[in-house]
Amino acid sequence: MTGIPKTYQRIVLAARPRGPVAPENFRLETLDVPELADGEVLIRNHYLSLDPYMRGRMSSAKSYASSQPLDQTMIGGTAGQVVASRNDYYRVGEFVGGMLGWADMGVSDGVLLRKLDTTRIPLSTYLGVVGMPGMAAWYGFNQILEAGAGDTVVVSAAAGAVGSVVGQLARLRGCRVVGIAGGPEKCEYVVKQLGFHACVDYKAGNLEADLAAATPDGVDAIFENVGGACLDASLARTNAFARVALCGLIAGFNGQEMPIKNSRLLLLNRVTLRGFIITEHMEFWQQGLQELAVLVANHQIKYRETVAEGLAAAPQAFMGLLQGHNFGKQLVKLI
Repeated sequence: MTGIPKTYQRIVLAARPRGPVAPENFRLETLDVPELADGEVLIRNHYLSLDPYMRGRMSSAKSYASSQPLDQTMIGGTAGQVVASRNDYYRVGEFVGGMLGWADMGVSDGVLLRKLDTTRIPLSTYLGVVGMPGMAAWYGFNQILEAGAGDTVVVSAAAGAVGSVVGQLARLRGCRVVGIAGGPEKCEYVVKQLGFHACVDYKAGNLEADLAAATPDGVDAIFENVGGACLDASLARTNAFARVALCGLIAGFNGQEMPIKNSRLLLLNRVTLRGFIITEHMEFWQQGLQELAVLVANHQIKYRETVAEGLAAAPQAFMGLLQGHNFGKQLVKLI
């Protein structure tokens, strides 16, 4: 292990948030780099993924996954390089993706790692458009919305890591794609760079009227990342037999209530609403990731990244993500 640092840094969950996430919920620690046992791999993380689901894990409330333990490395996807190996499958120098969390380095038994090919697409994309967010978009669109040419699809958080991919997949399928995003800059990006047909700025204060104007033929499919007022406005525009893929509820991450005022339309329009957790559908990952990688390599899907520098910047970047400050995928660059 010559040339490998003797210590590394990590960020742990120091206290559970009461309301909005705050800096004091985290703690930066320095630890010794452990010796490897047979079958283990030491990885130097290059990028750390920050994602909205982490907010739910920080709570002790019952959810679809176990809570993030206190005083342990914060959960998170990583992309990095093998720097030492006692595992025959992984060689020093290879790039790998895993769930090593908010840390400069990590040890893995190799079971949950996957090798990453950086010859056609950048390493960072494996945490975004060709990673978990991209798969959430791919699965929700293809397996739940099943939208085709001529259908109108509404995507909330349209400038985010998931929503931006959903909209482009829908456009490639021949759909009319309408985004919902916060602020004129994001809406301009969604339309001019990503190719959405329209984008509604929910911060402008006219969400329902603006969405109605952007969906003159109603809405056939909704990809929901936000909930609350966004979902209500979209439900108001649904056509008969509309489908809703419920991927996220960012509007309620700090414990806010999210009543659905237009729930009667679920019945009147015979709407199918299905929530999903992408890690429960691993059987689709190989197909989905292969398709996404080809689309990215061929420049058929565009992406944008917001990058914070250094591990210590992760908490502030995460708080910004929850407030919608990011464009596209939020990453932390560690090296």
